[in-house]
Amino acid sequence: MLQFVDRLVEKQTGEHLNNLQKEIIQGLWQGKTYQEISESGANGYNENYIGDTSRQLFKVLSEQLDEDIKKSNFCWTIERIINSPQSLVGVVNQNITWCPYHDRAVTNDKITSPELAKSATKYHDLSLAPKIRKFCDRTTELSILSNWLCNQNMPLISVVGRAGIGKTSLVKRWIDLNLEQFDTVIWKSIRFSPTLNTIIEDILTTVNPDTILTHPLLTQLFHFLRDRRCLLVLDDFQDIFIPGQLAGHYQPEAQDYHTLLTKITEIDHQSTLLIISQEKNQQMIALDAELYPIKCLELRGFETTEILKNVGLGDSDSALQILKSYEGHPIYLKEISSLIQTLFSSNIAEFLTEEDLILTQNMQTQMKTYFNRLSPAEQQIAIHFSQSNLPISREQLKADLSLSSTDLINGLDSLKRRYVLTAIESEGIAFRLSPVFRAYIRSFT
Repeated sequence: MLQFVDRLVEKQTGEHLNNLQKEIIQGLWQGKTYQEISESGANGYNENYIGDTSRQLFKVLSEQLDEDIKKSNFCWTIERIINSPQSLVGVVNQNITWCPYHDRAVTNDKITSPELAKSATKYHDLSLAPKIRKFCDRTTELSILSNWLCNQNMPLISVVGRAGIGKTSLVKRWIDLNLEQFDTVIWKSIRFSPTLNTIIEDILTTVNPDTILTHPLLTQLFHFLRDRRCLLVLDDFQDIFIPGQLAGHYQPEAQDYHTLLTKITEIDHQSTLLIISQEKNQQMIALDAELYPIKCLELRGFETTEILKNVGLGDSDSALQILKSYEGHPIYLKEISSLIQTLFSSNIAEFLTEEDLILTQNMQTQMKTYFNRLSPAEQQIAIHFSQSNLPISREQLKADLSLSSTDLINGLDSLKRRYVLTAIESEGIAFRLSPVFRAYIRSFT
């Protein structure tokens, strides 16, 4: 069996099974859960990582065998194929019966029940999701999402962070590895869908063209989410927030999204709404995680040298200095790496002799967008921060700026929820502005 699976994996990936993959396959064959595989050894990996690795194997096997392989049918499907007359495995001279711990399914059984037919129907609409060509290591974050989505069945999850930090790629990568976990997976972008009603109409009529739309559409959507296990992804969620005001406040015409986020945590259903945003939603903060089934994954820049190697900077002390200056942001690092190669003959030390932090045209455009979205109080605070490289305390800001305590505190909180301000705790709490954002503000003040 291991030989057979190894041949399939090697044909698809060019690599043989590693020790962890072999342990996982043997554990599944013995009817073990991911937790039991983890506890029995598995090189110290936790059950979430083992689940992710398993799903990668299932995807490879599904493509090679042209069958939908998953944890529940892995053993008997491999056994059936090995025993088939067309099998070229050649490892035994008689049929194998190595999978005794559960009933075998018959693949040509006809589904006669309408309810079963409905539950067996899969629908995936990922036309607006990106194609992942190169993925930086986010093993921890993938495991967190697996735990929330597969183990805890969280109805509302947000993935938030700076533009270009890798939020959309992370979610798409998780979906690519776990597509079989949901009956329906739908990816929508707020940028291309003007209203929530437009999104709901498209979902309901595309999944089932015979659907008769009834109002309110939100109620019909909740019935849909209750009837099947669905993952609904809403990307570019920050586009429904008001620019020029504090972070995470809905535009007047987008108040129905507020209702969606509240109700999806209160009603009984089996689905998940996952939102991707550059700003932390004020409503997600108001919904106390102690009382509501919600989770928020804040995606930060990379801190390890692996990202430096991926963008061609190496792992020297000079490269580490660039990693810190550009906050481990994968796109910033890639652009700076390209500049160093083409204009500095790949000499990182020479690049670091520049007096100011170098911003590419793309960085300047992105920072301009950030600055224009700030409220007047936030802009005033950000400009003051840009005048110093050192962290500044709230008390010092209060003394330096002509802002009320309310405006100052709300402004600091909003800048943190936009991920351009970081709190530093030592003897007290001080705040530090993003180096890239600081360099941009200095360029025009």
